[in-house]
Amino acid sequence: MSTQSASRPADSSGTFTLGGDLTVNRLGYGAMQLTGPGVWGEPKDPGEAVRVLRRAVELGVNLIDTADSYGPFVSERLIREALHPYPEDLVIATKGGLTRSGPNDWRPVGRPEYLRQQTELSLRHLGLDRIDLYQLHRIDPKVPLEDQLGELALLREEGKIRHIGLSEVTVAQIEQARRITPIVSVQNLYNLADRRAEDVLEHAEREGIGFIPWFPIATGKLARPGGPLEKAAEGRGATPAQLALAWLLRRSPVMLPIPGTSKVAHLEENMEAARIELSDEEFAALSSAA
Repeated sequence: MSTQSASRPADSSGTFTLGGDLTVNRLGYGAMQLTGPGVWGEPKDPGEAVRVLRRAVELGVNLIDTADSYGPFVSERLIREALHPYPEDLVIATKGGLTRSGPNDWRPVGRPEYLRQQTELSLRHLGLDRIDLYQLHRIDPKVPLEDQLGELALLREEGKIRHIGLSEVTVAQIEQARRITPIVSVQNLYNLADRRAEDVLEHAEREGIGFIPWFPIATGKLARPGGPLEKAAEGRGATPAQLALAWLLRRSPVMLPIPGTSKVAHLEENMEAARIELSDEEFAALSSAA
């Protein structure tokens, strides 16, 4: 193992190319947990939040996922404080389309003028001229999808967005969206214990669309004392969370897990999952245990 690969575990996760021109390491970082409780307000330890972001890049992370609604805008501002001017290979993906009125309160708003406003604010808060991946955080059922994605397509034509992604969608919605504009990524709830989005993942794989599983290391009852994940982790000298991430990376070549944390030590632990190569037997055992 080279000195660089030893110090940059995310390099071991393999790569995926978004939209044909943005190549990223598959194990990224999700910046939602850098805010206060309920994803609201400032973090208790802003200094640690900055250290987490800088350490993530040191460990080989070049895909960081955030959203205007995290804070709101707290996560985006912290990313700029920690990493601007950005490394050349760093892809910052953000999202718009959910409004906040307090802790743990999320409401979709997809009016074109609102999405344009939020894109402009994200550009300002991140210190960017163009957002590499802008994701519609939720489809607003009160607004025609053509209007929501049409505005993002206009922003792309203006050079303010490079690629467009979706979040929490069905296969039918992906296909509807792709009739309006190219879609390079989908972000749905998915993990070892909750695979209700299996059909979306399989569709993304067939179509070469990046699949970003949020809540990637939820393990539920699988990690209970004496449970299958704990036993497998002990046998591997790993943690249940590391095995859950290794399972995701093995599950599909389009899988782009973005585990989030507000602690450097936890970040370092998560990134080591990229070095774990599950055997066919281990992968099958974990798959059937859920």
